Amino acid sequence: MSIITKELYGRILGHLEEDILNLLWLKGSLTGKELFTSIRHERQISLSTVLTVLGRLCKKGLVLKEKNHSDNIYVFTPAYTKDGFTRQISDEVFKRLLDISASGTTASFIDLLAEVDPIELERLKGIIESKKKQ
Repeated sequence: MSIITKELYGRILGHLEEDILNLLWLKGSLTGKELFTSIRHERQISLSTVLTVLGRLCKKGLVLKEKNHSDNIYVFTPAYTKDGFTRQISDEVFKRLLDISASGTTASFIDLLAEVDPIELERLKGIIESKKKQ
């Protein structure tokens, strides 16, 4: 049984924040209205709610807001790639878990990687060998 639930994941990003970032990662840059138009098909939501969440994502440093001077409209762009964001979050989580139990964290990670992506486990083996030589 896993203690990590969607609710715990939601502490990192709220559900709407996650939807907005996924759209930005997919499209690159969008206006608030374009984001609203895409999201409203999946959930009942207002433009002001989308703009409020965009403001929060900007304050968190996850989204960049730039004014398009030709038509005076703000355009939103992700501050990090999806991989970059995932790397930052996982680095922080791993650091905290390693402080609790380095051996348990490492064993769990390797077990999960072997289960989910054996090819990535082989790549990890190569990375480890390379680090040993440094």
